[in-house]
Amino acid sequence: MTDVVPKVDTVKLTIDGIEVEAPKGALVIRAAEQIGISIPRFCDHPLLAPAGACRQCLVDVEGQRKPVASCTQPVAEGMVVRTQMTSEVAKKAQEGIMEFLLINHPLDCPVCDKGGECPLQNQAMSNGQSESRFVEHKREYPKPLPISTQVLLDRERCVLCQRCTRFSDEIAGDKFIDLMERSSNEQIGVFRGNPESPEDDAPFNSYYSGNTIQICPVGALTSAQYRFRARPFDLVSTPNACEHCAAGCDQRADHRRGKVMRRLAGDDAAVNEEWNCDKGRFAFQYTQATDRLTKPLVRDRKTGELREASWPEALTVAAAGLAAAKDNGGVGVLTGGRLTVEDAFAYSKFARVALGTNDIDFRARPLSGEETEFLGSSVAGRVDVTYADIERAGAVVFVGLEPEEECPIIFLRARKTYLKRGLASYAVAPFVSRGFEKLGATVILTTPGAEAEVLGESEQLREALSADGAILFVGERLASVEGGLSTAARIAEETGAKLAWVPRRAGDRGAVEAGALPTLLPGGRPVYDPAARSEVAAAWQLDAGVLPSASGRDTDAIIAAAKAGQLGALLVGGVDPADLADPQAAEQALDAVGFVVSLELRLSVVAKRADVVLPIAPAVEKTGSYVNWEGRVRPFGTVLKTAAMSDARVLDALGRELGLELGVGDVAAARTQLAALAELPLPGTAEAGTALRGSVRVAVPTVAAGAAAAPTSGQAVLASWHHLLDNGSLQDGDGHLAGTARTPVARISKSTAADLGVADGDAVTVGTGRGAITLPALVTDMVDGVVWVPTNSPGSTLRRTLGVAEGALVEISTGGTKS
Repeated sequence: MTDVVPKVDTVKLTIDGIEVEAPKGALVIRAAEQIGISIPRFCDHPLLAPAGACRQCLVDVEGQRKPVASCTQPVAEGMVVRTQMTSEVAKKAQEGIMEFLLINHPLDCPVCDKGGECPLQNQAMSNGQSESRFVEHKREYPKPLPISTQVLLDRERCVLCQRCTRFSDEIAGDKFIDLMERSSNEQIGVFRGNPESPEDDAPFNSYYSGNTIQICPVGALTSAQYRFRARPFDLVSTPNACEHCAAGCDQRADHRRGKVMRRLAGDDAAVNEEWNCDKGRFAFQYTQATDRLTKPLVRDRKTGELREASWPEALTVAAAGLAAAKDNGGVGVLTGGRLTVEDAFAYSKFARVALGTNDIDFRARPLSGEETEFLGSSVAGRVDVTYADIERAGAVVFVGLEPEEECPIIFLRARKTYLKRGLASYAVAPFVSRGFEKLGATVILTTPGAEAEVLGESEQLREALSADGAILFVGERLASVEGGLSTAARIAEETGAKLAWVPRRAGDRGAVEAGALPTLLPGGRPVYDPAARSEVAAAWQLDAGVLPSASGRDTDAIIAAAKAGQLGALLVGGVDPADLADPQAAEQALDAVGFVVSLELRLSVVAKRADVVLPIAPAVEKTGSYVNWEGRVRPFGTVLKTAAMSDARVLDALGRELGLELGVGDVAAARTQLAALAELPLPGTAEAGTALRGSVRVAVPTVAAGAAAAPTSGQAVLASWHHLLDNGSLQDGDGHLAGTARTPVARISKSTAADLGVADGDAVTVGTGRGAITLPALVTDMVDGVVWVPTNSPGSTLRRTLGVAEGALVEISTGGTKS
């Protein structure tokens, strides 16, 4: 069904003698852009509300007594506009404004990070006077002023365009940065008191602060990470896709001499528009870590230590070990969520063809059999919801997902719609998070474990989901809630709402499509269906009997089998045991299993226990594609050309060592094979929204809603999710970024705090029989009998320390030393 394009009312006007037809209400500056006329500007930005702050875009409008700002002037029928191209009045006005802006602006272009790509520099040459009449001493300030650990302010460069403050208010919703003082002392700042006393400053604590650096037109805001490290004309720019979360952000990587110097948000109106989060922008230093693996490692039989080896030796040892294990208990394959879709496909094919097993799972986190069925029935092969749908939605409901922390671009798009037309947002969560507050969300306070019950019985949510275009967003955390995903699928079907599954990592959705699951082949085909296996076998030019027919083990079952000695080997692709439901059990499994092959970037916990370690390339050193939560393919090219190989190339070489030609080593070849089995249609195409390609549709799971755990005295139900900035290994190496991470706290209700006898800031200890976490308390309006702590932040490594996940009963007490 084709969407009906609404008719847009237009007006006709003349700009520099050219007749223009523009939408009614459009700004003159946009109408001029339609015909290729660029009017100089600083404050104007197409995604921000008009401000008219800098006055650089003055034009001559017939009938007006004086020049008007084209960035705030709407078009009108019959309007006659003359820009600096045809009007001496407009030209002189712009030159005058430029002269005013340069009165106090420092002439430090050679050392300014913006030099070479600076709108002020460019427009001073194109629209300014050739000589300055100003001879007095320019105003000076102490510099730079750190308004956060990663954003530095050079106040004397600022032209008060207000782009940064407007972005923070209108887009991010973080009013930490604003205009301070009055008259000639007016300036951008974050201070609470004296602007000359930085020790009094309140930091610019926003997950999106890096965007203000990018849109600053004069170099007043600079990055602590990038400052003075390169000049724009020294850099080579390469389009890139963000490897961190499932948002699928378009990016640009700027590199020099074999190192990425900075990353900037790309311009993709369909996905991230012109924004990205600070994690995507700044977290790329991990590729330069001192423990980066560049050569294969093999465990020496005599010493028991890992030693460097050649690629032929390492592949030979790995192939021999896997071949032996294949006939002696089998091999489990754990892939994690960092893989491109081509790499995930390589693992999927290698597991089935080379190892003869369906024991493969990408989920390096708490999971459930219910989720496995849900991914087959409601995710694989489906493209049902897009970012554009959020802007058209009558309502959105979030269950098991805190969008600002777990998928920031969904948050930005929802907030944009909320501010534009009052989008109604609802959430099922234990408290009103900062992100939900900025969305104006109605939060149904819920004890972890009771989400399915609330979703199934709440008339308020059912009414919201019955609205035109309503969307039900479910996060991966709902997998550990009994009946959560089943209920979500049922309610979406009953109300007609669209259903969107949002994982946390960039490679998760692609792994589903590639068949990196124990029950699904590529394209969402069930492994137990003979016709589905025949389709895959034919595409791979194999006999159908070669492919294993029994459903395999999931991540938890693979680890349990390895720990019990029931598996001969493990093939692990970049999985951090700390992410798993029970990290201790995972490490015990690695110690117990007979043979471990690790494909890894750095010397990780898995690599240190492996028999063979095969180094692989990070995202910037290979070509590939991610599939974001929408099901949209996000291809990217190689940024840095090195000798490092992708997982797919390594697995292809390992397959040849086993006597097999998998044909997955080349990205183009892997994409061709994958396309034949699992079409990933771009949203908006004729294929969008179609179901999976297999001959059998996996049934929607039907699991009854579970009840939340019932705490007794001294106990609480554990609630948790990841902070966007935490201890994740891909954030290593950048202390500036870590400085803006949110402070870990233990959130408890007023009633729970009263029972414990604690107030804000007092130490609260959350523990199990395995260990304990002590954090400062933060009394919050939330469900009684619940304690919330971050999943993997400094001092709060939940799964490793406590050995439990969200929804479990934990002991809670006062005292201890705050982490």
